[in-house]
Amino acid sequence: MTHHRPAIDVDRLAEGVLAGERAVLARAITLIESRKPDHAAAARDLLQRLLPHTGRAHRVGITGVPGVGKSTTIDQLGANLTAAGHKVAVLAVDPSSTRTGGSILGDKTRMAQLATDRNAYVRPSPSAGTLGGVAAKTRETMLVCEAAGFDVILVETVGVGQSETAVADMVDVFLVLMLPGAGDELQGIKKGILELADIIAVNKADGEGAVRARAAAAEYRAALHILAPASKDWTPPVVTISGLANQGLDVLWAEVERHRQVMDANGKLRDKRSAQQVHWMHEMINARFAERLQRDPEVRALLEARRQQVAAGAMAPGAAADDVARLLGL
Repeated sequence: MTHHRPAIDVDRLAEGVLAGERAVLARAITLIESRKPDHAAAARDLLQRLLPHTGRAHRVGITGVPGVGKSTTIDQLGANLTAAGHKVAVLAVDPSSTRTGGSILGDKTRMAQLATDRNAYVRPSPSAGTLGGVAAKTRETMLVCEAAGFDVILVETVGVGQSETAVADMVDVFLVLMLPGAGDELQGIKKGILELADIIAVNKADGEGAVRARAAAAEYRAALHILAPASKDWTPPVVTISGLANQGLDVLWAEVERHRQVMDANGKLRDKRSAQQVHWMHEMINARFAERLQRDPEVRALLEARRQQVAAGAMAPGAAADDVARLLGL
């Protein structure tokens, strides 16, 4: 007797997500993260149904060097927001978690307050291999969380390198956490990070860190003046906070809301989200091509043969590419 796996009930999933049922939300996200082809089709169907119910949340990206106190800050900020009546989802983009075979410390323990908060949902980074894969799954998870009624989505980047750009490409506002005692740190900041920042928060500004944090904030402000602002309507503010002592997080959130108002008023928020949607479409088309190169045995065999010929200098790269493109019908 053969056991047929039951078909995925997309209607039930959509209903449960829209009703804010946590167990169904978790199942929907697991479906989106699955790599099985039949799951991918069901996930696309689900997202299409949920789409009209998305887009109403604050989408906030958060990055910062290791040791800056990101988990503590996100945990406390999230707890403040749920106490004020928000529903908060925390998603992580960590392309390195696949190599180590797990997300750092299993995210639950990193955010003790939010882990047990009924109005919060903490989701570790999906193990989708490449940064592109992780980012794609995280974007889709964000939409499902919005459909489930979460009105604040905090997307944290825990990886390094390009993951900051990937997160900036899926959020409305990008927050960069910095350490006090600028001077040396300022040298070590990648200029690219400052260019992505919409808001800078100097953390650990409590106790004896307060003076150093204020000095650092002044240096970051000076550094920002040298860079041309991304928008004539918005100069990134620099605030000092303590995630640990819960200081300044109200001021920080007020800046997030002010950014939203400014970008809403000048139409930039709508433009940015539209551009992001189109960008995601292109990324997904590229991912499909890459997948076909990997999956299709005939393509893979030809690719391997041509790779060896090109490596040996027996064939020009252009001619080899033409052969593979021809097989793909391009």
